[in-house]
Amino acid sequence: MNPAIEQLVRPEIRAITAYHVPDATGLIKLDAMENPYTWPQELKMRWLEELAGIDVNRYPHPEAPALKQRLRQSMGLAEDTRLLLGNGSDELIQMLAMTVGGPGRAILSVEPGFVMYRMIALFTNSDYVGVPLRQADFGLDLEALLAAIDTHQPALIFLAYPNNPTGNLFDEEAIRRVIDAAPGIVVVDEAYAPFTDATFIPYIEAHPNLLVMRTVSKMGLAGLRLGMLMGSGEWLEQIDKTRLPYNINVLTQASAEFALRHQSVLDQQTRTIRRSREAMFSQLVAIDGITAYPSDANFILLRFAAGQAADLHAALKARGILVKSLHGAHPLLEECLRITVGTEEENRLFLRALADLTKP
Repeated sequence: MNPAIEQLVRPEIRAITAYHVPDATGLIKLDAMENPYTWPQELKMRWLEELAGIDVNRYPHPEAPALKQRLRQSMGLAEDTRLLLGNGSDELIQMLAMTVGGPGRAILSVEPGFVMYRMIALFTNSDYVGVPLRQADFGLDLEALLAAIDTHQPALIFLAYPNNPTGNLFDEEAIRRVIDAAPGIVVVDEAYAPFTDATFIPYIEAHPNLLVMRTVSKMGLAGLRLGMLMGSGEWLEQIDKTRLPYNINVLTQASAEFALRHQSVLDQQTRTIRRSREAMFSQLVAIDGITAYPSDANFILLRFAAGQAADLHAALKARGILVKSLHGAHPLLEECLRITVGTEEENRLFLRALADLTKP
């Protein structure tokens, strides 16, 4: 290794690998929880006409007021609800960690959970605390969680609702007890809000330390990289200080605002995905030797018999189907694959391939 790298790069950074995104060229892509549907051609043409009027030689509006107003309407928020926008939820997680994390500060989440909570805690030199979920159903171990909060006094707690990669909703009352016990901020990450009817937005006013985070990625706008944080104006004012200038580019602002003016198209796609998820789950639970976990997200977690997951992941890829292997990611995810709900045809091809590969 270059001696300068060994001397200057923090040991914990040298010890990890960069976030890996596999090449999906030519494959049915069921690994990244994306909406598989594109826009109707007529809507695409109207979008391109609107983009043609944008001057990219100028910086975007730093506060994106038109987009924020459209987001408030989309989520049914009060006019005075404060919003902070990020280049995807990842940037918001980073801004939160930069604001309250750092040496001697704890960031807490549950495991298995969204990997970026742990990675960004490491990037910001914060102490990461991961509390295992219950083995049987991936629910919150409330006693262990409250004990960890008491011991570590975390400045920041992340709870994904529904959880990634397990797909389940945590008990609402348990989350409220966590919020009450937390000495710092609790972020309820609602990235998969389009696929469930549960939300913590109504609790924001009653809990000043509660922030709710969302993204437009899962509703069909993953390529725009837009996340939002809502909650106490006092907290958001401080977090906003870590935001880089002009972080939401002019094309994202215009495209997201346009898409939300035509949200009925995205909502119809979401309803289709939810129906497909239920149909897919019904077929998966009927396959012998597979445990399919109920999901409120746009993916389904599957567990296989010992020694099968890695082979099935490779065999599916050989058949042109890319899914997410979680085997080895966490002890509770041994022999697990995560399957994004695709189009009806993609789901059919996946289910047929899986049935063939798991036949006795």
